[in-house]
Amino acid sequence: MEVVGTVDEASAAMGMVRASSDDEALDALLRAVQERLVRLMAHLSATPEQRRKYAGLTADDLAWLESAIAEHGKGLPPLREFVLPGSTPSEAACHLARTIVRRAERRLLALAAEEEGIGGANAAFLNRLSSLLFVLALRERERAS
Repeated sequence: MEVVGTVDEASAAMGMVRASSDDEALDALLRAVQERLVRLMAHLSATPEQRRKYAGLTADDLAWLESAIAEHGKGLPPLREFVLPGSTPSEAACHLARTIVRRAERRLLALAAEEEGIGGANAAFLNRLSSLLFVLALRERERAS
């Protein structure tokens, strides 16, 4: 339940990003992410026998996420220094969501070491989701400047 709770926290933090930004594309993207996280939570909450019914995330979900990272990363200037969160509420919320996703990934990997059928695309999705949130934070910072 530690993993499920942390994924739920990450989803709530993405809700804060959505509420703090007026970017409709960002809102739609993060809503689609949250819907995938609900699937992941159902999968993680299921017994091993039920997991076939409550499938986790897939290679298609991962490909969709990679596409979103590439799309939203276009045109961003190269990083020349460490980023300190806080330039705008939505940028800071993206960074908060990113750090919660990283914690969820660590907890999922710990569970995957003990229980079969947990890692794979689920872990890869969380790993890449933190990258998407970093790119979105940079995008929000650029939008504000």
